[in-house]
Amino acid sequence: MQRADHRVVVSHVGSLVRPPALVAYLEKIRDKEPYDQSAFERCLTDSVAEAVRLQAEAGIDVVSDGEFGKSVNWAFYVHRRLSGLEWRPFTDEELKDPMAAVISGRDREAFPEFYGEYDKRVLSNARSVGRPIVTGPIKYTGQAELQHDIANLKVGLAKTKGVVGFLPVVAPASAMPNARNEHYRDEESYLFALAEALQTEYRAIIDAGLDLQVDDAFLPYNYERMVPPMTLAEYRKWASLRIDALNHALKGLPKDRTRYHICWGSWNGPHMFDVPMKDIVDLVLRVDAGAYSFEAANPRHEHEWRVWKDVKLPTGKVLMPGLIAHSTNIVEHPELVAERLLRFADCVGRDSVMAGTDCGFSQSPLAGRVHRTIMWAKLKCLAEGAAIASKRLWG
Repeated sequence: MQRADHRVVVSHVGSLVRPPALVAYLEKIRDKEPYDQSAFERCLTDSVAEAVRLQAEAGIDVVSDGEFGKSVNWAFYVHRRLSGLEWRPFTDEELKDPMAAVISGRDREAFPEFYGEYDKRVLSNARSVGRPIVTGPIKYTGQAELQHDIANLKVGLAKTKGVVGFLPVVAPASAMPNARNEHYRDEESYLFALAEALQTEYRAIIDAGLDLQVDDAFLPYNYERMVPPMTLAEYRKWASLRIDALNHALKGLPKDRTRYHICWGSWNGPHMFDVPMKDIVDLVLRVDAGAYSFEAANPRHEHEWRVWKDVKLPTGKVLMPGLIAHSTNIVEHPELVAERLLRFADCVGRDSVMAGTDCGFSQSPLAGRVHRTIMWAKLKCLAEGAAIASKRLWG
């Protein structure tokens, strides 16, 4: 669902802060403590149904399962759904390699004191989890887990009328950004094999009657890990191959039910070395999806709405800019949301905009970016702002 009659459709990027009852089980699972599996499953189903209801009550039209069923973060959940992978511990040298260690980049070099504190837990986890190594053919093996997610979302949708469901999934560029290929003859063969596997997940979601969102934070984020020493042109070549792989995975899927989400890593840091939107907008528009979601409330990127004054949005495509931030507990005023939305409508037309968020509200199952109660207030203000903008656009 990307358009509605005489109003702006409202959605968000997908991940939601988990409710306390579910968090209690997730902590036990993380700590490898005993827990009641059947009680956990009931709690998960109930939590998704509650999240769907609360999204609808906030005024969201296209709702998600909150990614509650994913065991790890928005990208690496897929590792347990693929064959052909092994994990090896990071060496100290690998953690110094910006393309091997997930946590790296020029921001961290410029602000070592900040990141020395910020990254302690994350780097500790990176060392313990290790690095994925491709040692055999990549195949999708996560059908049961995916169908579980689909079923839980459908339970919520059946109890809440007037909304459409979507599930967020990972793009090839972001699924294994630091993997080492020891099986395929070259990078292109590896990426297209990965795309083939991910296509199984993408198509299953569409076949289930849900909308599809493909998340690709690592595509923009890798710029600050690569340039310098690489050039912008070399980075764009790297990104272009990954977009080709993504388009392979999207082949044949309905445009009006697919959208592509990017952000710049989206953690709460300086982001001084993010790639400008103007340098990647043509690459983003090459993705064969119907809608494009991106950060636009982030103060490092909010000014980039002007890019769309000069860029021709392809016919039939839709922009879903982030109008509220996931990285602050300040609740945006609905008038500000409307103002931000009207800027984009002025650039691409009122029928080519949706209202969205910068990114997900929960970076991982146990890491909410804002307080849960504030998240719902933000989403309500997002919908209220979209209603104000709709009235001004359509009268």
